[in-house]
Amino acid sequence: MNPAVLPLLLAVPLLAAGLLLIVRHRVVQRVLLLAVPAATLVTAVLLVLEHRTVPVIAHQVGAFAPGVAIPFVSDTLSALMLAVTSLATLVTLWFLTATGEDRYRFVPPLALMLHGGVNGAFLTGDLFNLFVMVEVMLLPSYALIAVTGTWRRLGIGRTFVVVNLLTSATLLTGVGLVYAVAGSVNLAVLADAASGDRALTLAGAVVLLALAVKGAVVPVHGWLPQTYPATSAGIMALFSALHTKVALYAIYRVYTTLYEGPAPWALVLVVLVAVTIAVGAWSTFGEHIIRRALAWQMVAGVGHILVGVALSTTASLAAGLFYMLHHIVTMGGLLLLAGAIEQVYGSGRYERLSGLIHRDRAVAILTAFGLLSLVGIPASSGFFGKVALIGAAAGAARWEGWLLLTTVLVAAVVSLVAMQRLWAGVFWGQPMEDYRPDSPETGRAGLTRLTDDVVVPLRLWAPGATLIGTQLAMFFGAGVLMPLVTRAAQGLTDTAPYVEAVLGR
Repeated sequence: MNPAVLPLLLAVPLLAAGLLLIVRHRVVQRVLLLAVPAATLVTAVLLVLEHRTVPVIAHQVGAFAPGVAIPFVSDTLSALMLAVTSLATLVTLWFLTATGEDRYRFVPPLALMLHGGVNGAFLTGDLFNLFVMVEVMLLPSYALIAVTGTWRRLGIGRTFVVVNLLTSATLLTGVGLVYAVAGSVNLAVLADAASGDRALTLAGAVVLLALAVKGAVVPVHGWLPQTYPATSAGIMALFSALHTKVALYAIYRVYTTLYEGPAPWALVLVVLVAVTIAVGAWSTFGEHIIRRALAWQMVAGVGHILVGVALSTTASLAAGLFYMLHHIVTMGGLLLLAGAIEQVYGSGRYERLSGLIHRDRAVAILTAFGLLSLVGIPASSGFFGKVALIGAAAGAARWEGWLLLTTVLVAAVVSLVAMQRLWAGVFWGQPMEDYRPDSPETGRAGLTRLTDDVVVPLRLWAPGATLIGTQLAMFFGAGVLMPLVTRAAQGLTDTAPYVEAVLGR
């Protein structure tokens, strides 16, 4: 594949977003809204196939000298992240068209701008350009949170803005420190010159601290369960698939570039990862709203994903990357199914829902598969994800590995009980007798008698079913996917092909 295609994965979504600000025709907006992430998905799959024989491809923007130009770089890891996030984006935007949220003013261009920023973050080979791409992601996100204009969402949006402005300032400071120490922020240059320099170690720690806040690592996680559930289900699914995952991807990329093996402060990271897993799993018990419970499972998922970095072996990195791909798909599917339930029954509270398995059997079965995947029970992608994490932790043969192994196992049991509580509250029990339907005049109407014809329609649960079906396909196709994530992990530990492709040496 021609490397010059790589910048187009950033440029095309941004150009489409600009076009949609001018062309306000609904059909055109919907076509572009779905066509752009679909094109990204096709391109990403082609890149994955390309990297079977070509480990890394790079394009120097403007044909400037390598090391000076802004590089766009694709390897197996970048291609996999592009493929999975573009799939999740496509399905989530499909859900927004089903609920009618795409008709809110500026939602299509904002969503495409977010999509373009995500693509750029995965493909950039420059730390400063990574900061820029993160900001390109965040700018439309501030508006998407408050897209309905409710006062509650405006207040939640303020929290999201403040947290991300502060962490962006910290990230920029860290990038500046790296440049001051190393004389470059090009990842290939940093990988080629990485050493045990204490100043570079400290500068890299500042960058990783900012990314940890954006990734919602305990104890800097509180913003996520507060802000995400306050948005609509579709927007929450979009953020779940993109925002924290870009931060976690960046942690993988920056950590393995700046440090050869565990960092000097790796002990702190191991403890934080274990605490993140435990806090996320345990806090799920305290919730009685579907999407708030899933938000805490997102926090637990962050911990599971970072097990790979905490142990810093090829096996652990591969396991963490597999878990990240699984988590993007599974969590997106569960959030979209929760959104479908909210759209029809007017609530996601356990006490307002009961016995949905009697009237919405397909939604119940799909949700069950998703919840089992979070816990790690077969048949689900989460099963292989947790088996890989446990195997990598045991193979590390260090006390850190045994601590993380124990935490993952205990958290799985805790999550199982918490998910049983969600299942019993929403899907089990006696059939519902009343609900809160949509009212064209006042929004949600008062309690209304529930009739037999009120069910979640196919157009609402089909997007969630697509992602849940994808995670099932990941379970049965693990024999194909595992070698890919292993190759991606090897690309992180052996940076020679990356350096050669970017710098030509």
